[in-house]
Amino acid sequence: MTPDSNDQLIITVVYDNNSYDPRLKTEWGFAALVEYRGHTILFDTGGNGLTLLNNMNLMEIDPTRIESVILSHAHGDHVGGLDGLLAQGTHPTLYLIPSFSEDFKRRAAKLVTVVEVVPGQTITAEMFTTGEMRRGVPEQALVIKTNQGLVVVTGCAHPGVVQMVEQAINLFGGQVHLVLGGYHLRSKSTSELEALIVEFRRLGVEKVAPCHCTGDQAIQMFSDEYGNDFIQAGVGRVVIVEP
Repeated sequence: MTPDSNDQLIITVVYDNNSYDPRLKTEWGFAALVEYRGHTILFDTGGNGLTLLNNMNLMEIDPTRIESVILSHAHGDHVGGLDGLLAQGTHPTLYLIPSFSEDFKRRAAKLVTVVEVVPGQTITAEMFTTGEMRRGVPEQALVIKTNQGLVVVTGCAHPGVVQMVEQAINLFGGQVHLVLGGYHLRSKSTSELEALIVEFRRLGVEKVAPCHCTGDQAIQMFSDEYGNDFIQAGVGRVVIVEP
């Protein structure tokens, strides 16, 4: 019996500063469309609504299908596309960390339902948030439970990508199948990156798909370490986790 395609987790990088699909525009920022078990959510919105919507249009993604938007943190390269998205007539529920400004929350609440998240909060039956982590720039990550293990999607991982993975494990337990998104490692030294990769292995992270603010050196080192379990990520990349 063929598994229902709804049981596949499909993550499409719709906005990134790293190229993958040459048809699409690269621009500093990050956004990923997550489709799983009948639900469609957008994690971050990139920095520019026009770029976000043009990229989605080229990939034949209908923005009105998006039922929820999760914003990892308040930086413009992750929230800047929101107004353009909402102008398309979408009415998603917006999941924010509490430290977003009152002005941002107030403006958003005029257009959509705003939810201030708590750690471990449910987005759908299989999707959750780490909640706000306040080490450095406050941020949340998305955690998806799959039959292969946990999938963690990070925007910039300002609180530390290792710490965000640990938070996912502490909240939900089990194996970490994949960590996808920005790891925020551009300023790290080679020795710091080597130590961080050791931590990924210690935590049992099976696959990696670093992009956005990870940095070229860190991406190359993860590629060298993970080999076939390294996923090249950039705008237009579609990552499928089979049931």
